[in-house]
This record gives sequence, C-alpha cells and structure tokens, in this order.
Amino acid sequence: MRESPHLTSVTAVAAAGSHLSLAVPKPCPATSSAGPAAARGVARQLLYVARTLDETLIAHLKSRGWQVAAARSAHELGRLVKPDLACAGIVDLASFAPRDIGGLEASLRQQQIGWIALATNERLTDPLVRRLVRHYCFDYVKPPVAHATIDYLAGHAFGMVTLSEPEPAPPASEAGDEEMVGTCEAMQQLFRTIRKVANTDASVFIAGESGTGKELTALAIHERSPRRKAPFTAINCGAIPHHLLQSELFGYERGAFTGANQRKIGRVEAADGGTLFLDEIGDLPLESQASLLRFLQEGKIERLGGRESIPVDVRIISATHVDLDGAMRDGQFRADLFHRLCVLRIDEPPLRTRGKDIEILAYHILHKFKTDNARKIRGFAPSAIEALYNYNWPGNVRELINRVRRAIVMAENKLITADDLDLAGFTEQECMTLTQAREAAEKRAIEAALLRHRHRLNEAAIDLNISRVTLYRLMGVHGLREPGGVDDKGAFGADEPARG
Repeated sequence: MRESPHLTSVTAVAAAGSHLSLAVPKPCPATSSAGPAAARGVARQLLYVARTLDETLIAHLKSRGWQVAAARSAHELGRLVKPDLACAGIVDLASFAPRDIGGLEASLRQQQIGWIALATNERLTDPLVRRLVRHYCFDYVKPPVAHATIDYLAGHAFGMVTLSEPEPAPPASEAGDEEMVGTCEAMQQLFRTIRKVANTDASVFIAGESGTGKELTALAIHERSPRRKAPFTAINCGAIPHHLLQSELFGYERGAFTGANQRKIGRVEAADGGTLFLDEIGDLPLESQASLLRFLQEGKIERLGGRESIPVDVRIISATHVDLDGAMRDGQFRADLFHRLCVLRIDEPPLRTRGKDIEILAYHILHKFKTDNARKIRGFAPSAIEALYNYNWPGNVRELINRVRRAIVMAENKLITADDLDLAGFTEQECMTLTQAREAAEKRAIEAALLRHRHRLNEAAIDLNISRVTLYRLMGVHGLREPGGVDDKGAFGADEPARG
C-alpha cells in the first residue's frame, strides 16, 4: 500500500485465507487497468462508499464499464457486500466523521474487495485511519484527484483481487504441515533467504522464539536443496537425557554398554547424504558439543564402543531459542562450535510482528481443521479478529494453531468468537443483550447530564425530560447515588408526578 497522487505502480495486499508455500512463485500474467474480467466482456463490480457521493465520479466510472453500487454509511455498505463476489472498492475516508470510520472496518476487511482509499493529510494523522489503510487498502490517494486516476487504480485493484481469489483449502489429511504461510515483508524476506541458502551446502543456524516454525524452515531448506531425495533427520537436543544423547547422535556397537544387544545406527549416520536438523542446540551438553565439533571438523564419526572411523556426508542445520551469545559468555556453549554451526544465519520473525499474517494464518488453520467440528464454521467474529491482533502471542504460531483448533471444537456458533479463543480479555467488544445495551446507554446519559449540570438534580432532570423523582430512582438503580442519601419521598415529596 502506498500513496498514489498520479498513476503509479502499486502493491497488492494478499487475500486472507490464502497461503504461500515456499515454492518459487509463478509470475502473474500481466493485467490491464480494466482487469481480466473486462477482457472477457464481464461487467466489473465496484462498491463506492462516501458520506457525500460524488455523482460525477459515479458517472465517469459507469462510462468506463463499472457496475457501481453506492453507499452512504457503514450499514448500507454492509448490505451491499457479497462474500462470494470479487469487486473493487472506493472508500472516501475524508468524507466521514472520525466517530463513524470505525464502523467501516468490517467491510474493509473483506478480502474479495480491492479497496482504494481517499484520505486527506489531516485524516491520515488519525491512527485508526492509518491502520485501516495500511491493513485493508490496495492503495490510497489524496483528494482532489482526477477521476481517471481513481478508475485506473480501481481497475488494478480489481484485477489483483480476481487473481488472488483463494482456492478451496485442501482437506486436513492432504494439507501437509510443511506449508509455511506468510505475506508480510519479514516472511517474504525469509522465503527469499531460504531459496538462497538451499543451494549451498554450508551449515545453517536458525534463531527465533519457541513456536515460530524453525523446524519448518529447516525442512523447507532441505526440500529445496540438492539433498532433497536423501533423508531429513531431526533431533531435539533438549528432549533427550544427556547420558543418552551421545548414543542417539553417533550410535553404538553391540556390547558397548549393558543392554546394547545389537548395533544401532545414530541419527548423524542415518542422515548420510541428507540433512541433520539439531533443534534446541543450546541445550546440548558440553561433552556432546566436543563430539559434534570433532565430527564437523573431520566429517567422520565413531560409534560408542567402536574403533572404526565412519565418513558421513551430512548437512547440519541447527536451531535454538536460547541466547547463544550469552551462553558463550557464561561458558555454557563452545564458541568454536557456534562458528562451525553458524556459517549462515536465519532469524525467524515472531508472530506478533507479522501484522496481517496473524489473520491469514488463523483462516488457514480454520480451513485446514474445520472438519473437527460437525458445525459449519464460517470464520471469525469481529471480536475474535480484534483479539487476535491485540494479543501478544508468546507461543507464536504454535500457540495460534492450538487456540484456533480448540476454538473450532468448542465453538457453538458459525463464527468463532474471542471467548472461543479464550482471548475475551483482549477485545473491547463485549457481547450484550438488548436490555443490557439499553441500561448501559441510560446510565451513560444520566452520568453525562449530571456532569453537565454539576449534579444539580433539578436541571439534570429537565435536561433528560424526566421528573426529579424518576431521576433519583434511576440514580439508585445504576449505583449513582452517594451512600447515605435521602429517599425519594424525603427529598422530593411523594405526590410529584413523574414524566419519565
């Protein structure tokens, strides 16, 4: 998304629910400003929302072959949006009062619409407007702007939306765990780095928080390397007791120790010709670090209890969430081993920094596991989307997968809510009945009247068009009286008629 005061090149926002694998992307066919639908003679749909509609703009768009549906409010716009229909959209953010802009978000979030925003410099200083434009709009311009420019940008937005229409998600049994989903710049950089390092044979070190997908990255490197037809062997160095780690890595001969009734091939030897992934390398004990360093230097191993040096051709990929710089300073990790392992380094971005990817990943997980619930789960409620963005995700993608899968099973409605995700505390949108909404509005109106008139009840009652008795009673109902206050009869008299 960028500002386009004139005809500019633009960048599309990927559709939510679509997923990106690490295969080299196929180039998209070129599109004209009219888009592929116009090339086939199909009418192009366009939604135009503004508090004050520009009839000359509508006339120009219709002359250019657009079928324009116009709305003057978020409510009208919501009635026009069709989930299964790809279209362009023009939203005049400059024409709406700041209090009304938030209501547009539900429609701006619809991924089948390529939105172009009109926004003034003053309006762009509003953090809400900046967030809506950044997350949901294909591009934006600052009025006044030529109608031809808006038509051009809308045409490109429409073309990109039709190209980006998500394909039906494969069944859960067919959607492999090796998929990596991401559209943010950090993930695109990760994909480019993976493709680069896959073609080399140097050791790779992957750093990142727990749950960010370090093993998926290692597997992606292996599958795009010349070693892809050989084994990919993974071992979690923190999950194996220290006294067994040597034998797991390098194997042992028969009779090497009590219970060693036959020869066992270690993980390093089993990965010969392929890739060995050492997860949580920071938990490797010092004695095993020395053995691993010797193997990396010589390219040979010795099984426990054996005397034969066995050459092994294997590529090492290691990963950890531990701060190895600190571990080396504390003497817990060998610096010479680290420099052998970290020839090439990859940093996994944490989920909380990936912006729109959070929602895209959530929909991807939903499509993958929605058969876990007999109900037809359609998506996420606005409260759930808000909570997904507000939560800090200490467990990263792994935690997101667990929360969405649990919500799929536990949800009782067609839309997953913040409560289903166990994230109700991270949303300001609260579910309430109509009675509760009325009571809340009534309390706010009374509080505002009392503040305006400095708690002079007579003037506040006149402002609210009710009697003083009714006002005093309602103050008691809503807990607005001070303790020890007099009752209605003592204060105002029992016979005063109430107008509320």
